[in-house]
Amino acid sequence: MRVFSNPVGSGSLWFDNLSTADGTPVAYDPQARAFLSMPPFCANRDVISCNWIAPRQGAFCQSCAMTALAPDPAIPNAIPNWAQTEAAKRWVLDNLGRWNWFRPEDPGVRPLFHMLAEGPTPVPMGHAQGVVTISVAEADPVLRATRRQALEEPYRTMIGHMRHEIAHMIWWRLSLRADFLDAFRAMFGDERMDYSQALQKHYHQGPPLDWEQRFLTTYASSHPHEDWAETTAHLLHLTDIADSFVAAGLSSPQLPNSSWDPYSEPDAERLIYISASLAVGVNNVNRSMGLPDLYPFVLSDISRRKLAFVHGWLRRGAQGR
Repeated sequence: MRVFSNPVGSGSLWFDNLSTADGTPVAYDPQARAFLSMPPFCANRDVISCNWIAPRQGAFCQSCAMTALAPDPAIPNAIPNWAQTEAAKRWVLDNLGRWNWFRPEDPGVRPLFHMLAEGPTPVPMGHAQGVVTISVAEADPVLRATRRQALEEPYRTMIGHMRHEIAHMIWWRLSLRADFLDAFRAMFGDERMDYSQALQKHYHQGPPLDWEQRFLTTYASSHPHEDWAETTAHLLHLTDIADSFVAAGLSSPQLPNSSWDPYSEPDAERLIYISASLAVGVNNVNRSMGLPDLYPFVLSDISRRKLAFVHGWLRRGAQGR
């Protein structure tokens, strides 16, 4: 994620800022990729601290307009959890917008989001026919850590959930193209295999013994749909790690130059190699503070080929090239 210029003075702004250091209200324009002072603010600004601009006063921003169903405010912590979930959505939509997904120049369908709070029963997250369902309860760090441990996942965040579930929606969009499915099946396998049976087998028997040689995560090994979603999420992880590294003004001998733009890099292998190298370095920094690795994954040759496949389709898919 980029670091942004202050439109009314010196200093920088970060993606989630609502105001400058001196208190001037600002909002983010995803089309211009810049902050503006005193624009029409999103109608959700005071409700969930949305900091994007709206097309007119009293309207929702581009991101909030995609939320068709908001959580029940009567459920405890639903609103603060929703605020964090929408912040993660805005982050991921802006990442994807760097490849023109879901922007005005994208002729395809936008995702709709059902943001649900949890009562006594957990909310299953998923995608169906363009609708992405997200449990806002997972914004709670204790609940999220409990589920991460129960499912033996090394990484589980709201941004991660958004990247994974929106990846399913992107697959659905791409599957409408005549040239996508055959290429997908050659790389990931036949997604027409029974999904429910595949997940039951995964949860009862676990991943194959050689999963690390063929998949990024154990969950990716459960079904081609999940392999695609995990791989797409990981491509977004790696690209954004590199982009944020460069934006923060950090240097590394791995970088081609100080102004390198990972989202504009056409060579997938180069992008993956540089991003993974930077992640290894940041992992080492995290260990100095006793923190978990930022990116606790190993990229096998097969996984790198899958990442490159996704990269090609994300770069050209939104506008049908």
